Amino acid sequence: MALIRLYMTMSLDGYVTGPQDGPDNPMGIGGFRLFDWLDQRNDPGPSGQVYAEALATRAVISGRRTYEHAGRWQGDHHDGVPIFVLTRAVPDDPPPGSVRYVTDVHECAAQARAAAGDGDVMVHGAGAAQALLRAGQLDELELHVVPVLLGQGRKLFDHLPAEHIELEAVRRLTTPRTEDLTRHVMHMRYRIRRP
Repeated sequence: MALIRLYMTMSLDGYVTGPQDGPDNPMGIGGFRLFDWLDQRNDPGPSGQVYAEALATRAVISGRRTYEHAGRWQGDHHDGVPIFVLTRAVPDDPPPGSVRYVTDVHECAAQARAAAGDGDVMVHGAGAAQALLRAGQLDELELHVVPVLLGQGRKLFDHLPAEHIELEAVRRLTTPRTEDLTRHVMHMRYRIRRP
């Protein structure tokens, strides 16, 4: 069965965007700093490995906010894989490309797993991640932690219930230190432990 894995870049203090994010400024003020590590996506090192793994996923689940702020990825996130947008309400305009709007988190997860087959499902968006986690449908977290404190913006885990969720460390990859510290990042993967 396909794994559903969150791929999320975040600051050390837990922010996934800077303040005042919106469709015209999708990462908020200063938020694009979180993606400086992507300059290494074609390198043979840890960041290149993680990026290649992300592009090998066979379906995408996104929250509606992330989907809209990303310009709807012009209907294609990567290689034409199906995109399932978890939303409270289906918009009137027809979805582009391989996009499907889904209002039920369990149905969204089931459709994405079926579409991915023997591959994995990539999750984007704090809201989608929290909904999948609350529903017991998120299997792993792949967090790309950037050594910066944004201080404000949108946090990844702002609206979770006050119960413990145990995680099992699967791996940790760190980019080599270079003169350009903006490219430094730690890639951490955790499995969500089920009771």
